[in-house]
Amino acid sequence: MPDNHEVRRAGLRHSLTDVGADAALITRLVNVRYLTGFTGSNAALLVTRDGGVLATDGRYITQSAAEVPDLERVIDRLCPEALVARARHDGVRALAFEAHDVTVERHGTLTNLAEEMALRPLGWAVEGLRSVKDEDEIALLREACAIADRALTELLETVAPGRTERELARELESRMLDHGAEDVSFATIVASGPNSAIPHHQPGSRAVEAGDLLKIDFGALYGGYHSDCTRTVVVGAQPAAWQTELHQLVREAQRAGRHALAPGADAKEVDAAARDIIVAAGYGDQFTHGLGHGVGLEIHEAPLMGYTADARLADRTPVTVEPGIYLPGRGGVRIEDTLVVRDAGPELLTTTSKELLVL
Repeated sequence: MPDNHEVRRAGLRHSLTDVGADAALITRLVNVRYLTGFTGSNAALLVTRDGGVLATDGRYITQSAAEVPDLERVIDRLCPEALVARARHDGVRALAFEAHDVTVERHGTLTNLAEEMALRPLGWAVEGLRSVKDEDEIALLREACAIADRALTELLETVAPGRTERELARELESRMLDHGAEDVSFATIVASGPNSAIPHHQPGSRAVEAGDLLKIDFGALYGGYHSDCTRTVVVGAQPAAWQTELHQLVREAQRAGRHALAPGADAKEVDAAARDIIVAAGYGDQFTHGLGHGVGLEIHEAPLMGYTADARLADRTPVTVEPGIYLPGRGGVRIEDTLVVRDAGPELLTTTSKELLVL
């Protein structure tokens, strides 16, 4: 996708004027990938007003030529240092850099190499560009979600009392790989019974018991893009009244959060649309995290949606909506979807039923 990557680099060039720079040094690997398509483990990118240079090391000579055919390459183990020297040689007077990525030690090294060339923080400019996806990126996200949905549908057919959390997590991950995932988005969460009240429980040896709430939070990685989904079910018995009440409340809040998604919407107000329902029911202290987050090349991206959020949603921004209520020692419910903010209404990418299934 060389044309797509050049469009993205052009977007970054618009930010250079804002920071008073002639060029930008990109060192976060995920941002290098976004701007070039390069997937190796060592690289940096110099974006100038009229071009760009990719630096990587000798392990990636062939790979970088194939993945980034439209940029000049520099082969050097110390990628940022090589590009600072290149920028100075080419007459760049002010170079923006990713201060949130460069260590204090490396900044000292780069400053010495820069000599009279000024180094100025770029800010989170690339992450800002990444929050709005093009249709090719959304297609990859859509397939990542479809892979995860297929794997979960198969897993739910095998869930039964006696199976351990760890066993179910491993099976779900294996099924996602079998359906074409290149990896999992993150370590799968399978939490049963009282463990379901732990938002990020690590699956262990506990065996699922009849009457347990079972919370499953998982995702597939496809083409570099992450899906994210959570479903909560009951195993081996009809749900208790409190379980049904909790699930219905979370589902109502999740529906309200989804419906609040729109271009221009204040992320804090989207969070409030869901949170207010839970607070009104008396469970505000048991909803302990934000409503959701952006998703893409990273599992957690801008924008964040929470009661302290400071962002507005844009068209073609993929986000999660994931309210939860957690009762320590008893159990918890979280329902999460990945959606894309659209002018015509949010596009739902995770389609597994949100009913309180009894397995």
